[in-house]
Amino acid sequence: MVQNLYLLLCVLGTVLPYSQCIRFITEHGMDLPLFFNQIFQTPGSSFFGLDVIVSSLVLWVFIFTEGRRRQMKHLWVYVVCNLTVGVSLGLPLFLYMRERQR
Repeated sequence: MVQNLYLLLCVLGTVLPYSQCIRFITEHGMDLPLFFNQIFQTPGSSFFGLDVIVSSLVLWVFIFTEGRRRQMKHLWVYVVCNLTVGVSLGLPLFLYMRERQR
């Protein structure tokens, strides 16, 4: 049951952030300086941006410590998912695969 929830969260964690990424690219192209400027434009958006950055670092530590402890393979895949989509995909995918291994 929990495995299915993790898979659903993987889908939501990919679709929802990318819906906004696609919107940005449609409006501005691949203007990375503008993208990062918008992320840190206000104290509120900076809060969320920094929260995601720190959460990503925590996720990487968790992936490598827990993954090695459980002898999981291909741990780099979850970091790539985190870098290409975000914590919203990397974390539930790692948890899904950890549950499958049990």
